[in-house]
Amino acid sequence: MKRYLVLENGKVFEGEAFGASGDVIAEIVFTTAMTGYLETLTDKSYKGQAVVQTFPLIGNYGVITEDREGEVPSVSAYIVREACEEPSNFRCEMTLDEYLKKNNIPGLKGIDTRALTRVLRESGVMNGMITDTLPDDLTDALKAISEYRIKDPVAEVTVPSVQERSSEENKYTVAMIDCGIKENIIRCLNARGCKVILFPASCSCQDIVNAKPDGLFISNGPGDPEDNVATIKTLQDIAEYRIPTMGICLGHQLLALANGFKTTKLKYGHRGTNHPVKDLVTGRVFISSQNHGYAVVGPSVDPAVAEELFINVNDGTNEGLLYKGRPQFSVQFHPEACGGPKDTEFLFDRFIEMMEEGRG
Repeated sequence: MKRYLVLENGKVFEGEAFGASGDVIAEIVFTTAMTGYLETLTDKSYKGQAVVQTFPLIGNYGVITEDREGEVPSVSAYIVREACEEPSNFRCEMTLDEYLKKNNIPGLKGIDTRALTRVLRESGVMNGMITDTLPDDLTDALKAISEYRIKDPVAEVTVPSVQERSSEENKYTVAMIDCGIKENIIRCLNARGCKVILFPASCSCQDIVNAKPDGLFISNGPGDPEDNVATIKTLQDIAEYRIPTMGICLGHQLLALANGFKTTKLKYGHRGTNHPVKDLVTGRVFISSQNHGYAVVGPSVDPAVAEELFINVNDGTNEGLLYKGRPQFSVQFHPEACGGPKDTEFLFDRFIEMMEEGRG
C-alpha cells in the first residue's frame, strides 16, 4: 500500500505504508543513530515529531520492550528507508511493524531518506503530513501543515503526580522535575544509590523543598524551553536553597533561562549518537548522544553567573554550563545514553560528589 510524505515546502515523497494506518501532521526531524531505534521511538523528547532514520536498515533486532525509555512510543510517525521484516535477536518480542501497529503509530518506508535529510539540512526542520491519500490539489493540506504547532508537549509527557523510584541503598534522595524523563536517567541514579522522587513539571519550589532532597535533577523533554514558564519560575525560586542541581537537555535549557540566559531554535537540531563535544576545562573531546532542536545561546551566558563547560565541536553551540557560587551544572547531551555511547556517564558521579559536599 502506498503512503506519502508531504512537506511544508510542497515536496512529496512516495513510499510504502507500515505500522498503523491514518494521517498525521508533525514536525519532521532526522536522527543519525545507527542503533537504539527503540530508545528513539520511546524518547519523550520526540513528542509531536515524526522521526526520519538516516541509517538505511531499521528493525533488524526487532522490538525488546525491556529497552524502552518510556512506556509507549512518543513519536507521531516513523520514517525509514528499509524496515526489517525478519529480525534476528534472542530477545526479540515482535517486529517493528507489529510494534507500531500495536501503539497506533503510522510508519513510512521505502523512500529516499538521504534525499529527505538533505532537504531538512538545507532548508531546516519543517512540518509534514504522512498520508495514505494524496490529493490532486495540495492547497488545503499545505495550509494545515504550515499551521501545525507542537503545543504544551511537556504537560503531556510529565508524570501526573509524585512518584518514587527507590534504589537498593537509597543513600541519597534526588528530586526530579520530570519534563519527559528517559528511563535510563533513573537507572543511572538508582545504580548510584539514589532514591528518585519524580515531580510533575508544574511542581512548585515548596513541593521540592518539602521533600528535603539531597539533590535536584531537571530532566530532558520536548518542545520550546521558553514555553515552560512555571518550571522556570520554580527554578528561580529554588536557587536560594542551594540544592546541588544537575540538568540534562531541556533541563539544561530551563536552568539557563532561569538564570536570564537565552535559547534559540537550531536550523535542524542535533539528533544522533555521534556528536562530538569538547570539555573546555580539560580540552578532551567526547562522543555524545543528542536529541534537541533548541540550544542555549553561548554569548548570552553571563560569565559572572556561569561558565561554558562543553561546546559542540561541529558548530560551536553550547553543550554545558557550570554555575558559579552555587552547586549547579547542566549538559545539553545525554550522558545516560542507553543505546550508547556512554563516554560521559561519569557526569552522574560528579552529581553524586556535589551531593556529598552538600552534606558536609
